[in-house]
Amino acid sequence: MFNPSRDQVRTFFIESWRKHREREVLTQLEALACQLIEHHPEYHSIIEDPDSVDRDFAPEDGQVNPFLHLSLHLAIEEQLSIDQPPGLRAAFDTLCQRHGDRHAALHDVLECLGETIFNAQRAGSPPDGAAYLSSVCRRASLP
Repeated sequence: MFNPSRDQVRTFFIESWRKHREREVLTQLEALACQLIEHHPEYHSIIEDPDSVDRDFAPEDGQVNPFLHLSLHLAIEEQLSIDQPPGLRAAFDTLCQRHGDRHAALHDVLECLGETIFNAQRAGSPPDGAAYLSSVCRRASLP
């Protein structure tokens, strides 16, 4: 299993964005990361600052960690590509139709994934795929 460090993840996003801005050749994963970064202009100044690798983003200070947010986006894109957990892609398609916007639907799924990871960390257990899918399905069925 690939388990990069915090600094490796941050460097990946920073370097991918740098390569994109300098029109260098990107891997498929780097290109996907850059597409996600493009959807988040509020993160551009952070991603463009190599010193942000060491920066702390404290939720208690009302800060969103852009690297965590983008990492969750990447995880969801991978999950959707393989429909894991099974049924996720169908629920996501429903969310896309409901929102009329793919990125807004991704943010719904992202909230469910974040909650699932938080619950797993708190319980000291692996993430509950069934609970995750159930959460996404509930959001998809909301009026």
